Amino acid sequence: MGKITADDVRKVAQLARLDLPEAKIATYTGQLERILGYVAQLEQVDTEGVPPTTRAVEVVNVTREDRVEATPVREELLNEAPQREGDFFRVPKILVD
Repeated sequence: MGKITADDVRKVAQLARLDLPEAKIATYTGQLERILGYVAQLEQVDTEGVPPTTRAVEVVNVTREDRVEATPVREELLNEAPQREGDFFRVPKILVD
């Protein structure tokens, strides 16, 4: 891969819709060159037999079993609504035909 130029940085900034000040182009050019150098270094690592992953530390989703439990305050809560229709809250219609 060739050396990163200021025009390359401007092109990437344009594609990413970033408004980079001209005074920072040289700084970003050097930084992008170092980042891509590091990526090239990582490409040299032998990953044969290493399974792909999305993160360094595996995250396990902690869930609990869903279960219906009766609550002793159900009727109290339903009675607090301005309007009630059976076991439901009655609300104004918001969709127009």
